[in-house]
Amino acid sequence: MCKWCMKHGAGGKWYLNARNYSNELAESMNLRAYLEEQWRNFEQVYIRKIMGISSIGLGYKLRMPIIGRLIRWSVERMIHSESPNRNPVRADGHFGQVIPIEEAELIMTNLAAEPIIKNYCMCRMMQKGVKDSCCINFGLLSGVIEKLPRFIPENTKVRMTREEAVEALEEQNKKGRVSTVWFQPVPYINAICSCEVPQCGGLRLRMDYGLYTVYKAEYVARVDPDLCQGCKVCVARCQFGAIWFSPTLGRVIIDLKKCFGCGLCRDVCRYNAIRLVPRDEVPGVRGEY
Repeated sequence: MCKWCMKHGAGGKWYLNARNYSNELAESMNLRAYLEEQWRNFEQVYIRKIMGISSIGLGYKLRMPIIGRLIRWSVERMIHSESPNRNPVRADGHFGQVIPIEEAELIMTNLAAEPIIKNYCMCRMMQKGVKDSCCINFGLLSGVIEKLPRFIPENTKVRMTREEAVEALEEQNKKGRVSTVWFQPVPYINAICSCEVPQCGGLRLRMDYGLYTVYKAEYVARVDPDLCQGCKVCVARCQFGAIWFSPTLGRVIIDLKKCFGCGLCRDVCRYNAIRLVPRDEVPGVRGEY
């Protein structure tokens, strides 16, 4: 399991620890003020400065030998901050992990604090100007977002039952979107997003720059060569470039180093040829999150 499981998982996965969803935890951390300031100023997250340097052209700066290492250290420090003085406008302590659809449904059914709401995805709004209500928030954060009209979907019911939230997650899964669960801030959990590359800011920073804004899932996908029919449906579904078709073998191959373990390939396989296995049981990718 990843290091956050060791630290906040109570012996299991961090996102399946009921305490991390509790109103008691949110109150003990005085998170209402943090979340109100973060979400009132959410647009600034995309234009924030790092060590006084604009985030524009980040990729070039990260490749610089000395400055790049300093910037990476500073960014990772902000992303994973557990300091009581962390900056909400920078969204310090806000990062997530990819999870398969069945664990997203488990969270919605048994763990997420109420009220549960759907709201517009900030990533899509900021990068594409598209209003897409594919994010689900819960607990203390729901009350904060409900007071910010620009995030609230128009002409639809905002609050959801647990059953409606599960249906919404399944609908996004069928669209080929990856389920991700989020600390906001660590160790409090209050969101599951249905993410898509490259619109998702977290996945984009991870894939393009190697920053740990989103961790890979606790699983990797494995293909059964005896069941795979080479239909290539899974190849088109993978957002991470981890699957390709081998004409010589007549089946697909999964690059475990690239696999994020989201399960989208498994979910569309008509021949049950793909399954998810725990990442730490696979020697080549054990501990690589």
